[in-house]
Amino acid sequence: MRVVAAVGGNALLRRGQRADEAVQRRNLHGAVAALAEALGGEELVVVHGNGPQVGLLAQESAADPALRRPYPLDSLVAQTQGMIGYWLAAELDAALPGREVAALVTRVVVRRSDPAFALPTKFIGPGYSLADSRALEQQRGWTFLRDGRRWRRVVASPDPVRIVEQPIVERLLESGAVVVAAGGGGIPVLDDPGCQPGAVEAVIDKDLSAALLARELKADALLLLTDVAAVQRRFGTGQAEPVAEATVAELVALGLPEGSMAPKVEAARRFLASGGTVAAIGAVEQAGEVLAGAAGTRVRM
Repeated sequence: MRVVAAVGGNALLRRGQRADEAVQRRNLHGAVAALAEALGGEELVVVHGNGPQVGLLAQESAADPALRRPYPLDSLVAQTQGMIGYWLAAELDAALPGREVAALVTRVVVRRSDPAFALPTKFIGPGYSLADSRALEQQRGWTFLRDGRRWRRVVASPDPVRIVEQPIVERLLESGAVVVAAGGGGIPVLDDPGCQPGAVEAVIDKDLSAALLARELKADALLLLTDVAAVQRRFGTGQAEPVAEATVAELVALGLPEGSMAPKVEAARRFLASGGTVAAIGAVEQAGEVLAGAAGTRVRM
């Protein structure tokens, strides 16, 4: 079976945790152990999120007095691909002895005309109080939206059009390697030979890139793994309950948050519409049960 597993950045750094390397690597150790146990015998591509991590790098870059200007988001996404890809490769090597592992710096083409550039929705970085978020809006020109009880920076999240390194991922899979690719949704680039680094200030949604990669690779299953057990009806209320199985239309009708769960449902829709067999959303620690339909939310057309 060929599986694309998208692991959310919040599964690596949970809400309220310090962004220390040791904390993230400890979380990642548990996530990879679950992936290896459930999917170690399959053709496997791992796509990781980077929302907390790229936001932290952007915050540090903006506050660095030694820089004439902060590093652009495409370069920061590349940095997170290197860091988290390195962590994942090390854990996968240890968990899957005898299998080769490759972590690719991956570019993803977006369109300059994408309307997402005028309507930022992608959460990155830590949460702030309302007062602190307003101050940062004034100081740095950032945009903030409410995420639960806190306020987080949002950036443009254009639609992924093409995975530049997809043919290389295909060849690595055929050789038997486990591949880490399209981390953080991929480094956003324009389909323009003259496009220079820093030309695209955006963070692509990793679930949509995972769906695109799964479609191009003709994967059998797309697993969208995060830090919650399933999609919930009446999320955030005292009457919240998990959804074990639902159609795309039923899930859309729940009014899921644009910056978190809604892109997962859209990713599942795109994958299933392109001929994919299994699309499911659930907790990374339950990857095997999510694939089998015993946990998480199984999405149907």
